[in-house]
Amino acid sequence: MKKTLLSALLLTTLSLLPELHANPSTPSSLSLWYQQPATNWQAEALPIGNGHLGAMIFGGMQKEHIQFNEETLWIGDEQETGSYQAFGDVFVEFAQPDGTNYRRALDLERGMHTVTYQSGGVTYRREAFASYPAKVMVFRFTADKPGALTGAVTLTDMHEGKITADNQTITAAGSLKGYIFKGGSAKKDQPPYAIALNYESQLLVKNEGGSVKIDGDKIVFTNASTITLFLSAGTDFLQDHTKHWQGDAPHAKVSSRIQAAAKRNYDELLAEHLRDYQNLFNRVSLDLGSSPAADLPTNVRVKNFDKKEERDPQLKTLLFQYGRYLTIASSRQGGVPTNLQGKWNNSNNPFTRSDYHTNIDLQMCYWQTDVANLSECFEPYAEWIESIRAVRTADTLKTFNKPGWLIQGESGLFGGTTWAWVLGDSAWLLQNSYDHYRYTGDKEYLRNRAYPAMKEVCDYWVASLISKPDGTLTTPVDVSPEHGPNEEGTAYDRQLVWDLFNNTIEASTILGVDAEFRKILIEKQARILPPKIGSWGQLLEWQEERKDEKPWFVKEGLLDSPQNLHRHLSHLVGLYPGRQISMQKTPALAEAARVSLIARTDWAHDGWAKSNKMLLCARLQDGDRANEFASSLIKNRLSPNLLSYNAQAFLVDASCGYTAGICEMLLQSHLDEIHLLPALPKVWPTGSVKGLRARGNFTVDLEWKDGKVTHYRIASPEPREVTLRINGETKTIRSERL
Repeated sequence: MKKTLLSALLLTTLSLLPELHANPSTPSSLSLWYQQPATNWQAEALPIGNGHLGAMIFGGMQKEHIQFNEETLWIGDEQETGSYQAFGDVFVEFAQPDGTNYRRALDLERGMHTVTYQSGGVTYRREAFASYPAKVMVFRFTADKPGALTGAVTLTDMHEGKITADNQTITAAGSLKGYIFKGGSAKKDQPPYAIALNYESQLLVKNEGGSVKIDGDKIVFTNASTITLFLSAGTDFLQDHTKHWQGDAPHAKVSSRIQAAAKRNYDELLAEHLRDYQNLFNRVSLDLGSSPAADLPTNVRVKNFDKKEERDPQLKTLLFQYGRYLTIASSRQGGVPTNLQGKWNNSNNPFTRSDYHTNIDLQMCYWQTDVANLSECFEPYAEWIESIRAVRTADTLKTFNKPGWLIQGESGLFGGTTWAWVLGDSAWLLQNSYDHYRYTGDKEYLRNRAYPAMKEVCDYWVASLISKPDGTLTTPVDVSPEHGPNEEGTAYDRQLVWDLFNNTIEASTILGVDAEFRKILIEKQARILPPKIGSWGQLLEWQEERKDEKPWFVKEGLLDSPQNLHRHLSHLVGLYPGRQISMQKTPALAEAARVSLIARTDWAHDGWAKSNKMLLCARLQDGDRANEFASSLIKNRLSPNLLSYNAQAFLVDASCGYTAGICEMLLQSHLDEIHLLPALPKVWPTGSVKGLRARGNFTVDLEWKDGKVTHYRIASPEPREVTLRINGETKTIRSERL
């Protein structure tokens, strides 16, 4: 009796979930919403994703367009980066004409896309979500009048796959054999890559009321009350180079996911999605103030945003949470890392291959994962590095005849790299890896994932550092990403090697291993040529001040001059995210970094560059300037759908970097202390944040008023002492139990 009653109560609660969690006429403060369908993929369509799958939804009334991706659909191999590929599209056409009272929204609190409108006296509603537990995307179409849905569903494929329809399911299956990235696009019938993945997508149409039938390769529905689409896709990719990166054909796993989802109650699937998604998303809340502007459609808010005045602080809060949403949607356990466009790509010729750029972009995608309390989302990054280590080691030995491993600027799913060797990039990748340990305290991860890779890259640098006559050590000839002469001792390489040695020394001590190797690193780290200050007070980007070049990319003046407005600030990597330069320990170098940063202030730069400058300003404890870059990103580099763009494409690293920048303005912990409000701008005098993470496995809540902390809570799994910097004072406190 009790079991029956509980079951009935559970079903009743599940049936109410859509109403309890969403009312499209009153979007939450964490919703993106619009009064018209999208017409532009990059600027207007809205993203959903579960790490494994991603989709951009247009929300058309008579014709819905859903463009989708699967994270492992790559061309390339162990020698060549290749390119991330688009998968296909779903189109749903309806018999009724366009209507009125239209609204589409992306609710970040629920990880759900909705559309509502009225046509012919009927109110139509759509809901879409990407379920990580079920590994499918679900699209539900309903109306408030029975039998009001009549139309057709089609599925497309971007690689000439075979499309068939049977038993209420459309299937697209094919192979990437013969496709190669050449001349800036994916082309077929070229000399093949060593790897050619097979792929499959399936779209199942489930109806309530009315009828469904197959018509060629499409599915027609007539007089239905509800139509639910279940979409899944996969390849035979296997993250194991010893098995040549390919495993079982995708058909069985795709079919299993689709069939399992279709057998379940919709509300049950939604409830499962909400539990999973909100377990991550709801960990952090942020309040930077409010204004009436928050009641306007999102595209209007972006258009009206004034970067000089804080007229819409909630837009900055929304963008902060959007960065967290995009990470949850593009980087989940068991998957592969977020690429340049997250998991969303509508082209087989994506901007810079939509690959893994390793000279800032990939790192920036993951700077926020731990501090923004999404540590589980870091796993794909760690596992990808683990999977490519052997490939990179072999290539490094072949190219340089040195131990350890390096990587080129463009990297692919299978460890192949192209563009140019950037010697410091692998050390920078592993800076993220060690920082993940510093946040989580996970020694097993450190022992099995981070430390072995760190030690291998140290092997390269121990064998490659160049001894100078004065006894200092410098780095071999390299570029300072992404400009300037190739020469010895770029600040980029020297700072990254210093940080790599520093982290590896710490890690070996924590693990109690490799004492003799540790001694070698300590001796060599002490001799690395330190950062240098130039003639106009700047931090030098190259080993010596450059006064003899005027390259094409400098608008006016010389290379090492205040007129160099290049978007990269590679020589400030020791300030952020590194630890070699800081306000507290090296104030003269920090001031030189400030001089360089101010000189390269250019509001026309790409979104990722603005996010990077936010972070650098925050480390310099300059909250007002950091906020100016945050505002400039919104005003100058943000589309109506809140995706940031450069001159050619949207890049997700800007959104993730922006979120990391807000975190860094409110909380810093890189110097073995917790610093509250280190870079608070004057325009946020009152606010609060809950759920941020500090290194040492601490969770931090804080409130402030008139620029001063009024309440805080520092918690950890085991209470212990920690140094706290607060309101201009430093003290030792004991954390609360988490």
